[in-house]
Amino acid sequence: MTIIRNRPDVAVVVLTRNAGELWASWIQGVKRQSVKAGRYLVIDSSSSDGTAEQAISAGFDVFGIDPKDFNHGGTRQLATELCPDAKFIVYMTQDAILEQADSLQQLLSAMEDETVAMSYGRHVPHESAGLLESHARSFTYPAVSSSRSRDDFEKLGFRAAFSSDVYACYRVSALRSVGGFPEKVIVSEDSYVTACLLLAGWRTVYSAQSEVRHSHRYSLLQVFRRYFDVGVFHVNEAALLEGIGKPDKEAGVYVRSLISYLYQRRKVLLPFAAVQTFVKLIGFRLGKRYADLPNWLCSVISLQKSYWQRGQSTVTFGWQSLDVNELLSDDLPVNVRNGVLSVTETAAQKARRVDLSV
Repeated sequence: MTIIRNRPDVAVVVLTRNAGELWASWIQGVKRQSVKAGRYLVIDSSSSDGTAEQAISAGFDVFGIDPKDFNHGGTRQLATELCPDAKFIVYMTQDAILEQADSLQQLLSAMEDETVAMSYGRHVPHESAGLLESHARSFTYPAVSSSRSRDDFEKLGFRAAFSSDVYACYRVSALRSVGGFPEKVIVSEDSYVTACLLLAGWRTVYSAQSEVRHSHRYSLLQVFRRYFDVGVFHVNEAALLEGIGKPDKEAGVYVRSLISYLYQRRKVLLPFAAVQTFVKLIGFRLGKRYADLPNWLCSVISLQKSYWQRGQSTVTFGWQSLDVNELLSDDLPVNVRNGVLSVTETAAQKARRVDLSV
């Protein structure tokens, strides 16, 4: 019999858009946890497949946004401000399935140490995952837990700031102390914040005991686009990366590990792995040269289409807690349809003014 622990100081946040077949499994996974959070918040980007309705039926709060306003950093920061009572927030993606009842408890256990600002769990590949996907998970998320501090930058470089935007818990006070999630970042908002936390003297923990089922089978085109976006991140955040160290050596370690892994299991995949590695390299290097490309071409190449839209509006806040009632005042264009709360750009601007004027 599972003992349920009530944690009103914990919020679980998930970002969704047409979550599809896995959504029911995601809901079931969260429902089976031995930890009952104080709030479950879904930030939904105008899903048309019933994602929001299923979440409401499950008893979750749903906050709707326009897909063009989505940003990996800005939207997570919006979620943070919509959970003013939470001391810890677990951020998840819609395809991360919790199969073990104690996964959340294991993740939260790492936060009992008050020097720890963030903990993230182990990704286990889906049973249908191929060898390349399985290797990526075993290399990146090993069976042994570990912790990181500022001192690890000297040895590991930017790799020390590795985190997961799929399944991670943040101490809200620590997150706020470093300025929160960046307002406009193309990808890797998790590594950005983790680097800031480590530089500020906080520690982070990788909890191998807290597992989540998550893997992807990407086409070569998707791989190219993903690494283009990573390249854009690295050139845009060069100031942060300066002095921390670049991931070049880590890439070499990964490739050697992949070759050994496939050589022992299925040599026929080695040529494809070589092509995939080359595609990653070209995508990454092109992303670092994105300033030389027209904006429309960057949008075509990138997986993050909304990032390239001119006049993109993302919501970010200062560190006074956002009073959600301000969003619900009569003079703001807030819509509630089928139980889903959504805020227009004007309301988002109002929310920013309310917070920054404090």
